[in-house]
Amino acid sequence: MRKRTQELTDEQWSRIKPLLPPETRKPKGGRRRADDRLVLEGILWVARTGARWRDLPDKYPSPATCWRRLKKWKEEGVWVEIWRAFLSQLDQRGLLDWEETFMDGSFVPAKKRGAGVGKTKRGKGTKWMVVVDGKGIPLGGILESASPAEVTLAERSLDTIRVPRTGAGRPKTRPKRVIADKAYDSDPLLQRLKQRGIVLFSPHRRNRKGKRAQQKRMWRRYGSRWIVERTFSWIGRFKRLIVRCEHHLTVYSGFFHIACIMIALRRL
Repeated sequence: MRKRTQELTDEQWSRIKPLLPPETRKPKGGRRRADDRLVLEGILWVARTGARWRDLPDKYPSPATCWRRLKKWKEEGVWVEIWRAFLSQLDQRGLLDWEETFMDGSFVPAKKRGAGVGKTKRGKGTKWMVVVDGKGIPLGGILESASPAEVTLAERSLDTIRVPRTGAGRPKTRPKRVIADKAYDSDPLLQRLKQRGIVLFSPHRRNRKGKRAQQKRMWRRYGSRWIVERTFSWIGRFKRLIVRCEHHLTVYSGFFHIACIMIALRRL
């Protein structure tokens, strides 16, 4: 008999289980799919330890089963929907801070080629683009090649924010303020976000030629950027994300979304 693992508490599993897709039985019968909790705990074990799939302990389903489930549910959007469902629950309890959000990117070296891998001065890699609320909870984000400048990925990152509301209301997609570093100092970006009702604050570059767009009194807000850096540290606790070993971007982004799920889940 397999021992119960400690990757998920019973309370955490009770929140995740209703959000997983139900098993569909084949008309001609066949084996039932591997236990969802054990599969998810196996995926979490690999994500947290950074170990190879072949090193997955025997108490979990086979590495191939866990890998396929991770990829399949990522392709079906299951991980993103679970993440957004937990964000919705946090928002209903008033636990999300929409007044000031933070946006930043982080470089991750890649050992293999594949989609979302690009060359930089630091070598080839993938870039995390993350938007977090005032408490550091990830609201949205994308994984992209490390080559493009972060300012060109800002709007795409913001577009991933979709926090469902109860009832038939539209999901929340628009924070009031976005605080970022000087890499995002761009008048066109500032104006486009302003048209969407979003205030962007980022310090000016030294070589800025245009008129100052930010007021000095807002600079004190920049001192809170440690919040997004702390979020990167939380994501980095999932060691499988620190260096990209996956060739498939789908698999790597599945690990990324699971990390965001667990960060949100710990605050419920």
